[in-house]
Amino acid sequence: MPARFRAEQVGSLLRPAELLQARAAHGESKISLEELRAKEDHAIRQALEKQRRVGIDILSDGEMRRGSWATGMAEAVEGFVAQRVELEWKGPGGGREGSTLLAAGAKLKKTCKLTAHELPFLKKHAPGAFKVTVPAPSNFVLASYKAGVTDRFYPTHGDFLCDLADIIRDEIQWLVSEGVTYIQLDAPYYSHYLDPTQRERMRQTGRNPDAEFENGIEGDNSCFRGIPRTNLILALHVCRGNNRSRWYTEGGYDVIAEKLFGRSDVDTFLLEYDTQRAGGFEPLRLVPRGKSVVLGLITTKEPNLESQDELRRRIDEAARFIPIENLALSPQCGFASVAAGNLLSEDDQWRKLELVVETARRVWD
Repeated sequence: MPARFRAEQVGSLLRPAELLQARAAHGESKISLEELRAKEDHAIRQALEKQRRVGIDILSDGEMRRGSWATGMAEAVEGFVAQRVELEWKGPGGGREGSTLLAAGAKLKKTCKLTAHELPFLKKHAPGAFKVTVPAPSNFVLASYKAGVTDRFYPTHGDFLCDLADIIRDEIQWLVSEGVTYIQLDAPYYSHYLDPTQRERMRQTGRNPDAEFENGIEGDNSCFRGIPRTNLILALHVCRGNNRSRWYTEGGYDVIAEKLFGRSDVDTFLLEYDTQRAGGFEPLRLVPRGKSVVLGLITTKEPNLESQDELRRRIDEAARFIPIENLALSPQCGFASVAAGNLLSEDDQWRKLELVVETARRVWD
């Protein structure tokens, strides 16, 4: 299937300083929730207008209302506790640090929609087609299943994944009923199954990374069952971690490509491809006919601006393995998967999005 949108983005944008200050003030009870919402509204209006001017084909609210890419889960679902699984971050300021996702310490119970305070404003103010991002259930199996805590309520990963998938399926059903036509599942934790070090750690503890990955895909696919697919794009984003310009996994897609591309019940894959950490384009030969790939060639982790000629060369290289009409272009991830954002400026961010648009127009128009 030819890509519907050529100049793409992953979702999150850098929060303006004024919004970060307001969020901190609200956390200290210095301003009301209504005052914070007003600051968020203003930031989203500005972000939508800038995206329109730049020419990005598919808009987002920049995830301005979120503390991180997945905080809506803990805010909308009872059962998460203030404990975290630790990750080994790499890059600037790397080291061991807790995941942005909380551990589950009780049976999960959804109390409200994850995106209930995002969608109405976006529907009213977006000047064009937009996407809504939600976390894939499979993330939480790796990031929120804490031994000695979660297993008291969910004896197996499968039990946990089943409840998680029900929660996200309910969210997707609601989004579709509200007229949303582009829904993106974010699955950064898929990259644990392609990282040689992470795979070996799993094996050393008696786990089978290939079987776990297959179960994760099946759990994520179950979110789409019963969803009407007419005029709906379902997308899957895979990266290697994106927190203050750091990452936590490395490795090409080769070891997971057959299952990732062959079994995921989505229309579009948004794939990190900005550094050698992501490997080559050869795995794209396994993408089934009728599906599209958004190449995340432009980094959000550094301010340097890529060469358009080099981007076009890499797109041509990828087109050796998948028809070019099934390709599109984006940054490798969001610019602010956590509210503090990556280590670049807003000007850097908009220049990179301009580069996405300019390159896409030259390649596909």
